[in-house]
Amino acid sequence: MSTTRTTTATGTSERIRDADEVKALAEVLVTAATRAPSPHNTQPWRFEARGDGIALHLDRTRLLGVADPDGREARLACGAALFNLRLEARARGIAAATELLPDRNVPDLLGVVRLAGTHRPTGEERTLASAIPRRHTNRRPFAEEQPPEPLRHGLRRAAQLESGLLDFLDEPTRFADLARLIRSAEAAQRDDDAFMAELRCWTTGVASVRDGVPARSSGPPPLEEGLVTLRRYGRGRRPPRPYEQVPLLGVVLTNEDDQHAQLVGGHVMQRVLLAATAAGLSTSFVSQPMEVPSVKRELDRLVGSQGHPQTVLRIGYGYPALPTPRRPAREVTTGLPPVAEPG
Repeated sequence: MSTTRTTTATGTSERIRDADEVKALAEVLVTAATRAPSPHNTQPWRFEARGDGIALHLDRTRLLGVADPDGREARLACGAALFNLRLEARARGIAAATELLPDRNVPDLLGVVRLAGTHRPTGEERTLASAIPRRHTNRRPFAEEQPPEPLRHGLRRAAQLESGLLDFLDEPTRFADLARLIRSAEAAQRDDDAFMAELRCWTTGVASVRDGVPARSSGPPPLEEGLVTLRRYGRGRRPPRPYEQVPLLGVVLTNEDDQHAQLVGGHVMQRVLLAATAAGLSTSFVSQPMEVPSVKRELDRLVGSQGHPQTVLRIGYGYPALPTPRRPAREVTTGLPPVAEPG
């Protein structure tokens, strides 16, 4: 069934008339959702095309049992996927609203994006939606130059628009404290055989694999260890390269720290990432302090009354890097209409 289109002052929009049209559009929207980042590119989500919208379920078979045993980072990723889905719909002129944790009897149903009626997309929504396919984690070196204050202000604003905060730990003492925590967590994980085995499981050199972090998307080894130790992915034999000595680090914060807040944290994180991409910046994750409980408690104390940390971002001017692959929408979605046979 075709989708009715209406022309507005902002361009062509799509009007959802019935359940069949929701499902027909779902594949496009889920494709945008799956561009969200996830720990080790595990893609811990399953989507369901419904009559009134698209539901996202946590896929527990893709949780990291060592690095993320309680699913915090997985829920953050799913919150980011829900943000992409809602944003893509709105940018296409479709009214979309997200309900988080809609059914207490189905705890792995993390959210539903309901679609109905038309929406006049803003210029900002279009700009952020256009960044969805371009955003990817850049694990390669960044330039020494840091983003200026106007760009930082824009990223802080992006976090606030999703009811969160982005705290740049750029004051020398706080930066040194965070760098120490990152080095401590990285050392603990390198000494953890179970963690390293899990990391190797999701680090593949095969370009055709649709999840995990392939060697082509990993960064080269550092020429020398800097103040901040970045996670080493990949099995390639790239020559060492110098990394920036003082990266710009920002902590994504939420007011609370329950499962709902972690999903909101995913919204906050993703809006910041897309705003950074739209501004010509590169980003990557410094997840180690979130994954070692003793270090996570120290990070909580470091950010103090600002809020609850959900992830740490590295932001700057990166050299070109290749994105990680994604599973196609039809592989991760139920309820889609069958593909029409040719002829």
